[in-house]
Amino acid sequence: MSSVSVKVDGDVQRLMQRLGRIAGMDKAGINNAIAEGLRTSTIERFQAEKSPEGKKWKQSIRAREEGGKTLTKSTALRSSIRSDSSADGLAIGTNDIRAATHQFGDTRIIKAKRKKALRFRVNGRWVSKKEVKVTIPARPFLGVSEEDEEEIKELLRQSLEES
Repeated sequence: MSSVSVKVDGDVQRLMQRLGRIAGMDKAGINNAIAEGLRTSTIERFQAEKSPEGKKWKQSIRAREEGGKTLTKSTALRSSIRSDSSADGLAIGTNDIRAATHQFGDTRIIKAKRKKALRFRVNGRWVSKKEVKVTIPARPFLGVSEEDEEEIKELLRQSLEES
């Protein structure tokens, strides 16, 4: 069996007091503040149409042809972003069924089910097809940006200073 030995010199009492204060920090409150900050920045990405890395989303066909913003025909996806936190951790996400498709992208085959063909417009022209392959590009909205990281570091720094 192995063992580890640590020798601490200096103001050990002060160190122990500081560690005690850190252990007593309001972890639930800190995690809640971080979670809310991340939820807010996630929602703001829909306005900016950018990923957490700052990369512009590929414009959707609907946004290009009808105007408006990509992923915001309705506010359902953006409004579904929720945060949850406790002393043990935090999470930001959505239960919207379309979220994974937009976050990661997808390729699908869509087939006509109730009629002989699908009918849709392409470049202003009506087209009929029995099936069509559709590729939806990834448009990441969930994640932690560099700005988010800096805000988290600052929040943690302030919390440690107050301890």
